Amino acid sequence: MHVILTTPKGAHAGCTVSALGWSPLNNLWSVGDDGALKQWETGQDSSTKVIDLPPDVYPTAMQWYPRLKGGAGGRSQPDLAAIGCTDGHFRLVLSSGRIEKTVEAHRGAVTDLAWNNDGSALLTVGEDGHVKVWSKSGMLRTPLAATGVPVYNAAWSPQSDHVLYTAGDQLVIKPLQSNKAKTEQWKAHDGVILVVDWCAVNNRIVSGGEDRKYKVWDAYGRIIYSSSQHDHPITAVRWCADGAYFAAAAYDMLRLCDEGGWSHSLQRHSSGSVYAVSWTDDGSQLALGCANGDVLFGHVVGQKLEWADYEVVIETADTVRVQNVSTGATEQLADFRDHVVKVAMGYKHLVVVTATQALVYSTTNWHTPVIVDLKEGLVSFIKQTPNHFALVDKTHGIQVYSYEGRLINVPKVGNLRPELFTAASVALSDDTLAVIDQKDAKRVHILDVTSGQPIGKPMVHTSEVVEVTLDQAGGALARHLAFVDKNRDLHLASARRSTQRVGKLGAMVESISWHDTWSVLAALSNNKLTVWYYPATIFVDPEILPKTRSDRAAADFGLHPQLESFVGNRCLVRRMDGALMPTAVSPYPSVLHGFANKRQWEDAIRICRFVKDPSLWACLAAVAASAHELNAAEVSYAAIEEIDKVQYLAYIKTIPTAEGREAEMALFGRQKNEAEAILLKAGLIYRAISMNCQLFRWERALEIAIKHKTHVDTVLGLRQQSLNRLGAGARETSRLFLKYSSQIEVVWENIQAKIAAEAEAERSRPGAVPYS
Repeated sequence: MHVILTTPKGAHAGCTVSALGWSPLNNLWSVGDDGALKQWETGQDSSTKVIDLPPDVYPTAMQWYPRLKGGAGGRSQPDLAAIGCTDGHFRLVLSSGRIEKTVEAHRGAVTDLAWNNDGSALLTVGEDGHVKVWSKSGMLRTPLAATGVPVYNAAWSPQSDHVLYTAGDQLVIKPLQSNKAKTEQWKAHDGVILVVDWCAVNNRIVSGGEDRKYKVWDAYGRIIYSSSQHDHPITAVRWCADGAYFAAAAYDMLRLCDEGGWSHSLQRHSSGSVYAVSWTDDGSQLALGCANGDVLFGHVVGQKLEWADYEVVIETADTVRVQNVSTGATEQLADFRDHVVKVAMGYKHLVVVTATQALVYSTTNWHTPVIVDLKEGLVSFIKQTPNHFALVDKTHGIQVYSYEGRLINVPKVGNLRPELFTAASVALSDDTLAVIDQKDAKRVHILDVTSGQPIGKPMVHTSEVVEVTLDQAGGALARHLAFVDKNRDLHLASARRSTQRVGKLGAMVESISWHDTWSVLAALSNNKLTVWYYPATIFVDPEILPKTRSDRAAADFGLHPQLESFVGNRCLVRRMDGALMPTAVSPYPSVLHGFANKRQWEDAIRICRFVKDPSLWACLAAVAASAHELNAAEVSYAAIEEIDKVQYLAYIKTIPTAEGREAEMALFGRQKNEAEAILLKAGLIYRAISMNCQLFRWERALEIAIKHKTHVDTVLGLRQQSLNRLGAGARETSRLFLKYSSQIEVVWENIQAKIAAEAEAERSRPGAVPYS
């Protein structure tokens, strides 16, 4: 991926271009030391002057009022730009060119300014070391900080509740309300920090300074990436709108960098130092303001992605090349009304998004795409599942389509802001949608894709969730959600069950990815690539979970690697330096899941015997137990020498009723309440009472007996036997048991007769047949 730079004529005639920005109509405005505010029409090589600033007023920064959801077709919003100047004032300039208001803000120059994400406040910093927050009408709200040193750059947090600013070689994150959070400050560079930007989408910070480095940080001040030293100080950095990459610029130099920090490309030019960078809303173009008066336009091309045997490359603004690397067949796709904004490929479909359309190609037909006309809104990212894909834009949020182009749903997730959705905060399967709450990241909303309605209450975790992803295997009731929290712990949850089940799989996890077809999960953690062959084992039999995974050393991946995809028997890992490393994993778990999905248990056992891998046997044991396939589970547990479980499965096979066996398998998976509910629903009252007694849930057993007016004496007798085994000093303390012990006489001959009668009645139930 790289940037194609062009230099139009008629810029600012040798005067430094210190500020520029794209208007809501996608026209670029630039302003330089000549005081001329110029507008550049999209696709044209010339500019027109809008106004001249007052004499001896030199601009330092400019930002347009943010485009808000519903701004074009709904309520009206200001169409203006804020311009900071060396005279200590900032000016609000309408798109017509009229200066709406001039506000005295600082003693000395206003070095930077920024609107918050909803346009309700304007942040300014200056040479006087002050950091101030203003209303959108220009009234001072908060003198936030006085640093004592010039503050050169500042940015808002994604939620607009914190402010990031420079102070010498320090970066400072200060909350607007100091009583709710503490100020974070750390030494970020070995020299004065000149520029900084905070991405509203991925919540990462990029900074650059006089030490000639740019660095990427997380929101807690932890370093993610530090570049090597360049020839000159870094004078401009800017995230693109979707947070996928950023631009870092210096003298005669522009780098296009991934969000992880590594460089996609390095472009040289001859326009001197770059003092301003601005991206279009769709992230396909950028503009640079340079010291010699040039305004450079850049178009991002060369984006590459891989899926299975296919490689997709955006070659030019309106051309996409698709190559099947196994056959060598190549397709050139160029039937686009506008320039290409996003591409995604998976599940035998390629989705190409332009400014006004989404085109869906099938790998079996590259010539007649399905075309979806898009409403107003800039697509941030694309999610794909076997049967659906979702376009996530900044106006309408999440829109789910079939590959035939039919709109499935536009789920509404509370009052969440569409412009803050990220690929990590949204997970999609054919039937389920999961979204991290933006205001309380401990909450994850689970919705049904078809109806768009919430599935129960949001899942609430103990710490903030930073990434969610859904598996694509099985039906809706078997859907699992994997998520990583702020502590980098990996958890698994059942996505659509009425009672949420959550289990911890691992710690210090860098990145995760589900297999594209089966319930197999890969993760990078602790310098290892770990693959769980069946992560839901944690709900079936957590004791054998360690046996169902494979680990391989990942030292060759370097620091902070990322899993790009997990397709077939290959994980694609992105190293910190940007290199892609295909990594082979065992193909046998996928084959095993295929047999289990078709209930071909003999074939599944046969492949385990052929491979002779204990982890594969453990996987089959958990899969078979989850499917209540007792014969395969028994053979598998025997192979991994879990003798106690083999005996328990043999006991389950002797139970005459299917409901009884189902309840015992739920108990095998440590789901006591679910097992009880199965028995009560089936009318197996005595078995439910007996199960609770064996689990020492005595009061629950007695409650069931009282409610159904049966076996009260049985529970009292078994309870007394249990107390007797504890010794002479054991006495009854439960008020419920004391009450009924005084009312009901325990006669063991009667109890044993009733138990025998219950066993015979269960054997005589319709449909009661031995397990085979």
